[in-house]
Amino acid sequence: LDGLDCEKAIWVGHDWGCATVWSIASHHPDRCFGVANLCVPYRTLELGIDVLISLVNRSVYPLDEFPAGQWEYQMFYRENFARAQEVFDNNPYNAVRALFRKWGPNEAGLPALTAHVRRDNGWFGGMTAAPDTERDDDVVSEADLRIYASALERNSFFGPCSYYMNHERNAEYAKSAQSDGVLEMPVLFLNGIYDHVCQCSVGDLGKPMRESCHNLTEYDIRCGHWMAQEKPREVNSALANWIAKDIGSAWPLPPFS
Repeated sequence: LDGLDCEKAIWVGHDWGCATVWSIASHHPDRCFGVANLCVPYRTLELGIDVLISLVNRSVYPLDEFPAGQWEYQMFYRENFARAQEVFDNNPYNAVRALFRKWGPNEAGLPALTAHVRRDNGWFGGMTAAPDTERDDDVVSEADLRIYASALERNSFFGPCSYYMNHERNAEYAKSAQSDGVLEMPVLFLNGIYDHVCQCSVGDLGKPMRESCHNLTEYDIRCGHWMAQEKPREVNSALANWIAKDIGSAWPLPPFS
C-alpha cells in the first residue's frame, strides 16, 4: 500500500490467502476499508492447526478414525514434507488438473478426500504422481491450467506446501492482534455450500468468525472450494453488492451517489 501511495484498501482472499487477509485485518485495521474472504472463515486457519482440529465436526469425522478431521492432509505435510512435495512435483500439470474440480451435494455429510491423505500416504491414493484425469471445464480452462502448471514446474511445490509447516508461527503472531481479534470494519464472507472441507453451513467452523466480526455479511454460493473459478459472476456480484452497500465511499471513485 505504501508503494502505491495508498492508506487503505479492500482486501480479498481465498484459502491460505484468507489467513493472510484475516491477519491484515486483525493486525492493521487502520489499513483496511474492509475485508472479504472466500471459503475459509475468520479465527480458524490463521490461528494454527490446533484451532482447526478443535472445530472439527465429529459427527462426520469420528476421533478414532480421523484425529485431525478433514485436516488430516495438513498433518501429512507436516509429518512427510518431502513425500508430499514430491508427489505434486512429479507431474504438476496432472496434479492441478486433478485437484481443480467442483464438488456437489452428493458428498455432503461424508468425510472429504482430504481426510484420507494421511492414511493413504499421500494424495491420489498414495500414488507417486498425480494420475491422468479428465479436466473439469467448469472450474479450470486448459489455458489457465497450463499457466498454473508452468509456474509450479518452474518454482516447484515447495512454497505452497511450506504453508502447512508454519502453524506454530502463525498462532504466535495471532496473539498480537489488535482488540483481541475483534473486527469492527465491514467484513464479507462467501461460503461455498459444497466446499465440504471448509464447511460453514453446518458445524462449528464458522462460529468464531460470527462471534468476532461485528459488521459481518455472509453469502452462500452453490459451489465447491474453487469458488472464484467455478462461479466468477456470483462472486463478483456479491463483492460489488457488498462494496456498494457497506463501503461505497471507498471504491469505485467517484463515490456512489
